[in-house]
Amino acid sequence: MNAPFHEAGLDPFDDPLDRILAEVALSSQLPPSLHKKADGRYQAVCKYLDAQPGFAGNIEYFYPQGSMAIDATISTRGSDEEFDLDAVAQLGGPFREMTPLAILLALERGLADYPVERVIRQTRCVTLYYADRMHLDVTPAKRVLWTPDRESLITHAKGPYVRLDDRFVDMNAFGFAAWYRARTPIELRLAKAMQKRWMALDEAYAAAEVDDVPEQCDFAVKNTATLALQLIKRYRNVCYADYEGRIPPSVMLSYFAGLAAKPGTPLSEMVIRQANWIIGEIEKASIYSRLLHVTNPACPTDVFTDRWPENLAQQNEFARHLKTLVSGLEAVRRGDLFADRLMEWLRETFGKHVVTQAADRMAHDIGAAVQSGGYQYSRRGSLLAPTSAAVAGVAALTRPGLVAAKPHTFFGKRI
Repeated sequence: MNAPFHEAGLDPFDDPLDRILAEVALSSQLPPSLHKKADGRYQAVCKYLDAQPGFAGNIEYFYPQGSMAIDATISTRGSDEEFDLDAVAQLGGPFREMTPLAILLALERGLADYPVERVIRQTRCVTLYYADRMHLDVTPAKRVLWTPDRESLITHAKGPYVRLDDRFVDMNAFGFAAWYRARTPIELRLAKAMQKRWMALDEAYAAAEVDDVPEQCDFAVKNTATLALQLIKRYRNVCYADYEGRIPPSVMLSYFAGLAAKPGTPLSEMVIRQANWIIGEIEKASIYSRLLHVTNPACPTDVFTDRWPENLAQQNEFARHLKTLVSGLEAVRRGDLFADRLMEWLRETFGKHVVTQAADRMAHDIGAAVQSGGYQYSRRGSLLAPTSAAVAGVAALTRPGLVAAKPHTFFGKRI
């Protein structure tokens, strides 16, 4: 199902705060070269598996699920250079009569010699670990007949022996991705601006021309809701970087992003809107001492919160984290943070590495623009863009973004 277009929309680079947030999101997601490589890996794994004994002719569909299916992939928790990809292998033939553990073991054997660093069987999938720190989870599934398209049963079995809690779990990742795309239309101004910026991150794409963005384009983010979702996922990863247990699932966050989607909303407002939506749902559940219960709108028996939260404390902790994010963004929007404190807050919120990358790119752009004469001054002599020094001048983030220009110090100090 193709995503609809929304002809209007905002360019996040027109607003100082939104520009910083967009740059942070760019620093967190798959660069162009890896995005292209990820697409190729889905096809390569499917082709390889289809040639293995027992699988030949029995793979009905092989398709991306999760963040890659809705174009919201970011780096993994605890790392800025690792990316998780997810695929569903819909199996037919003899697999329809096999137990959950038997299917997982067969998939593990089928991929055992695949040319990657490691092949690890998990509870619901088999994970391929590539040398460039990309991971691909292959989830086996069998189609549920007489149900909406691609509704399937996926395996749940810890192994290595059959256990009483082995089971099949209902799932429709394909249907959810279609629901999400329908809720989050392509915003052309944002998509074109972000595609151009994203392509410039990779030398192999830097010389490419950017025209109108087609419905199926390479760039991963095509609307404000998804860009905000990436930022919330990044913030979650930072909050739980050293946490050993399960964390708020990405698919749940994607569901709330779809609900909160509102084309034409500024990026900072959309992050706040999504966070407040989740906070509200958690508080409604907690007030009645209930765990948050979120299901797939395309398949009510597909429960997104089946393994998180495990207790009220977990969901309330996440709500507190989100309230901290909201209060911080609102303080920035009011202009309550000076430049140094702003950069400190950004690093605390989204991680030192990606924020520094974002600030360095902005510093380079502003310096290049000034040197080439491609800049403008306000009537008061201020530069109409954030300065390089720590996005330093995001001097009045809520007032046209005007920053005092400093003669011949366009690149500022190292952030």
